Amino acid sequence: MIELLFYAYRDFVSDPDAVLATFDFGRAHHRVVHFVSRHPGMPVADLLDILKITKQSLGRVLKQLIDTGYIEQVPGPVDRRQRLLYPTAKGRALSLRLTEPQARRVQAAFAGLSAEERRGAEHFLRMMIDAEERDKVTKLIGR
Repeated sequence: MIELLFYAYRDFVSDPDAVLATFDFGRAHHRVVHFVSRHPGMPVADLLDILKITKQSLGRVLKQLIDTGYIEQVPGPVDRRQRLLYPTAKGRALSLRLTEPQARRVQAAFAGLSAEERRGAEHFLRMMIDAEERDKVTKLIGR
């Protein structure tokens, strides 16, 4: 099972990796663009919590994405120290370009499964998430 997960992950990220390489970006850039595009106005603190990376690691990637026009950072309306993240039009386009091949891959895999098997696959993925994070993830993804 562990090897299957490695191979599935390898292939799941292969298409976006090829696109990212043309921008000299990596998987960390992909994750930031993905979550900011899915949750515009997300505070930096929430993104750090989702990605489970250090502020320093995020800072380098975020700076590149801001400097190249993919992400916009604005002060919070109440607390000006809070930094809210928004995708630019360019960022939304990149997010779609990265997500589309992954969505096609998932759809193709699900096409051969019954509804019960799809529920089983979703349940398995949820169970792979740390128990204390599951409710938070469920709320975040809206399911």
